[in-house]
Amino acid sequence: MRQYLQCGRFGFNLDKKAVVMGILNVTPDSFSDGGRHASLEFAVTHAEQMIEQGVDMIDIGGESSRPGAPVVPLEEELRRVMPVIYALRELDKPLSIDTYKPEVMREAVLAGADMINDINGFRAPGAIEAVRDSDCGLCLMHMLRDPATMQQDPHYDDVVGEVIAFLRSRVDEMTAAGIDRERICIDPGFGFGKTLEHNVALVRAIGRMRDELGLPVLAGLSRKSMIGALTGKPVEQRVAGSLAGALAAVAHGARIVRVHDVAETVDALKVWHACA
Repeated sequence: MRQYLQCGRFGFNLDKKAVVMGILNVTPDSFSDGGRHASLEFAVTHAEQMIEQGVDMIDIGGESSRPGAPVVPLEEELRRVMPVIYALRELDKPLSIDTYKPEVMREAVLAGADMINDINGFRAPGAIEAVRDSDCGLCLMHMLRDPATMQQDPHYDDVVGEVIAFLRSRVDEMTAAGIDRERICIDPGFGFGKTLEHNVALVRAIGRMRDELGLPVLAGLSRKSMIGALTGKPVEQRVAGSLAGALAAVAHGARIVRVHDVAETVDALKVWHACA
């Protein structure tokens, strides 16, 4: 099965290698690096550093989605992310915007964003309409409930089957609206309303998701609580565990990995692709 993803000005042949998406949080409260890149100057510097390290795509986020995170008002999210998009769009790297707000999606598309990465699966009223007539890539994710409640005793009868069913329903709605499948990738939402056991089961089922839905899978495991649970390490000591998670995801069929530690992930994937 050919795996290809159209992202605005860019296209990725995902048959050749996995894509590294570098995380650029412009928030004061993200779980891993909150506040470190909140100013425009530091955000640009970090983006340039990731490009030097070999990143394939940069994912800009203006609202933390950690468990229990407060909702950021629309105007504040726009204030955080729009200057960064404008500052980075000439760097010749695809820019992804991590948002679930249709108003932010519209402004980002107009500013030249190449992908919209929506943890809410484009379920908000107006979200599909905000992106339908663009050519940007679209990543739709599964999340149980919302960030404020998602980790409150998450339960599934069949986590893999239920996540696939949700993603299929969202893909069907988007394609019915006229969106080309080559613009879509899917994310099972590791840590978004899942226990450790749920997350491990979903990693192992990445190939099944890819085959049943016929779309590239994005995996975001970097520094998350499942890595901490498996290693016993705090956030700042989860690089090795995150690399192992990224490689496991790619081995099971993921074609995009969303990571904090770009240089280390790029090197690990170079070796993995050469030896796999």
